[in-house]
Amino acid sequence: MQAVILCGGFGTRIRDVADDIPKPMIPIGEMPILWHIMKGYARFGVRDFVLCLGQRSFTIKRWFRDYHMAKSDYTIDLSRPDEAQYHGDEDIEDWRITFAETGLNSMTGARVKRIEQYIAGDTFMVTYGDGVADVDINDLLKFHHSHGRLATLTSVRQPGRFGELDLVGDRVADFSEKPLVASGWINGGFFVFDRAVFDRLDSSPGLILEREPLKQLAADGELMAYRHDGFWHPMDSSRDYKHLNDLYDNCDAPWMTWDAQLQPERQAA
Repeated sequence: MQAVILCGGFGTRIRDVADDIPKPMIPIGEMPILWHIMKGYARFGVRDFVLCLGQRSFTIKRWFRDYHMAKSDYTIDLSRPDEAQYHGDEDIEDWRITFAETGLNSMTGARVKRIEQYIAGDTFMVTYGDGVADVDINDLLKFHHSHGRLATLTSVRQPGRFGELDLVGDRVADFSEKPLVASGWINGGFFVFDRAVFDRLDSSPGLILEREPLKQLAADGELMAYRHDGFWHPMDSSRDYKHLNDLYDNCDAPWMTWDAQLQPERQAA
């Protein structure tokens, strides 16, 4: 199973936090939010990632290229720099990462279409590079395979700045992109798609996944919603940045399901 993460946006609403790095690299604690998202997938055995890059893509590439060195002690012979010896690196993540340049100004639908060549299986996952959650990935996949439709999104509860969903049972009857007044369930990302979804996308830079493609899937009865009642939070603004880092600093980070020390309430339960 592969997870595709959308990492190419400009992050204009959070430039007051960091305007010199891409949004997915803004840290929670010592690590970028992108790393937190990937750790969430890896906990459920998903360790093959495709990153859809755009804005400041080299920053993301370089961070992961230097990751092994940053996490470990190492010895290097300057006459043979390619033969560095790393020490104490047993905890390095065993992730496979494809870095895909999907266009500086491409929208989300175009970015997904442009990584089609890197998807090996009949089912794959997609999410945004700026939101964390304690979604049970195994349960999400089980739900997707149970209904036989082309697409599943994870629906969450959040006030009105996001695309609102009109749900009939677990079927998405309509998809409204960022209405003026919203209530109820909204799109939280954490999609699961059958490969046939690629046939409904094209690589035109202006194609927005959350508009025509998802709206048409909903109209065709091919979009289902996995209801997530647990934690979900985006990093869209400086207030979001502070909130997530406060949770982390207070050892109460519900999305960090791989680290029991940061979930005292769950331990007590």
